[in-house]
Amino acid sequence: MRRRVRSAVGSVSFLLVVTACPAQPTTATLRPSPASLPIVPGAFDLIGHEPLLARGMNAGLAVHGGYAYVGSRIEGSAEHRGVLVVDVRDPANPAVVGAIGPPGKGALAESSRELRIWPDEDLLIVLGFARPTGPTVRFYDIGGKRSQDPALISTYRPSLPPHEFYLWIDPRRPERAVLYLSVAERFGDQLLVTDISSAREGRFRELATWHALFPDPGPNDALHSLSVSPAGTRAYLAYLTAGFFILDTSDVARSERHPRPRPVTPVVDRLQWDGWGAHSAIRLPGREIVLTTDEVYGSRESGGGCPWGWVRLIDASDEAAPLILSEYRALPFNDKERCGQIDADTDRDASFSSHDPTATTNLAFVTWHSAGLHAITTDDPADPRPAAIFVPEPLDDVTMEDPLLSSGPQKVVMWSYPIIQDGLIYVVDLRNGLYVLSYRGPFEDEVSAISFLEGNSNLGDALRLDER
Repeated sequence: MRRRVRSAVGSVSFLLVVTACPAQPTTATLRPSPASLPIVPGAFDLIGHEPLLARGMNAGLAVHGGYAYVGSRIEGSAEHRGVLVVDVRDPANPAVVGAIGPPGKGALAESSRELRIWPDEDLLIVLGFARPTGPTVRFYDIGGKRSQDPALISTYRPSLPPHEFYLWIDPRRPERAVLYLSVAERFGDQLLVTDISSAREGRFRELATWHALFPDPGPNDALHSLSVSPAGTRAYLAYLTAGFFILDTSDVARSERHPRPRPVTPVVDRLQWDGWGAHSAIRLPGREIVLTTDEVYGSRESGGGCPWGWVRLIDASDEAAPLILSEYRALPFNDKERCGQIDADTDRDASFSSHDPTATTNLAFVTWHSAGLHAITTDDPADPRPAAIFVPEPLDDVTMEDPLLSSGPQKVVMWSYPIIQDGLIYVVDLRNGLYVLSYRGPFEDEVSAISFLEGNSNLGDALRLDER
């Protein structure tokens, strides 16, 4: 398979250790631990931790006001499935105070994988996968007393099977909300755009579908996920082995009746690279720089294992011909030359791989599976630098281990898009629960100034940062 990689500079690799505030003994070193690693300049301080009933298999995160909502990857009858409600009004002492269980969510063979909140409507949005009925997007009232006891309002059954979604609120008409749903299929339509403005009335209007025709198909050319510019005019596509490119979504932003997404990057000129390909893609606020992550599982999964996946920074100033500026390989285990140091069990059943990002102007926070949460400076996109890293001490035991990510020796699986609220960072470890962190280090003022920011919606400070 041919690969189109336009690169301005070579790879940037770093070997890191965790730096922990002495008052936080729960911060652990990387496992497996290399013999000698440099110190990072900043640190994460652990503010609070909620193990989420030690159920394991946690999923997406949503935060609103004084509550956090955490989904579940479990598709079966295991205990504590469904969405857990966590009181985070005191971030140092988060506590589970409720759950969305059957029949609204958490029913047999149903998961709750992706969560967002539409704050102006007090709606929690949950994408679930179920057998045999198929995926659903459910909407729950979380206003007032419903914060701890969400009530199912409506259910949307998409015409295509979504994998993830981006929530876009129209900045000119905040009563208008749109979901961009990625469809992880190699053939047929791969993007579904749906207006959910009337979700409280149970009305949903599918606005557009789109698919790419690749002249040189790869082994997994599915659209894994996407993000949308805060103004709504561009979509940044993470297409796994088909790579990265950009869509013009101005028709949707203008609320045209029959919008048509159009590629700005010609499909034949998209960026591609070896490996499993782009998992997530977000544009850095106020900059024509895109950050992508590659998620790679262990070698038990075909084609996985060391060196797993890492971050790329892409110059998107010429949208027709984006250019890779740098590769940030945060760990020695993202370097193929070091793979001989990995034991077979770790290589088979773990993932030292990047996953989901949230970014301020000059910082990116990236969940990195068994390697925890990473803060990366991006002020010089040709030379990204490590700022801080947090790896939690894993729980002794959980109800269910992830068969591909925590069934082996590694028991940390940092997973969700980090959420910044009131200067604190909320993040979910698939196995070990919800963590509330503070960051100190380069560009820490950018974090402390945030009221709300997440990588998979344009809520909160996203538009303000983009207009700077």
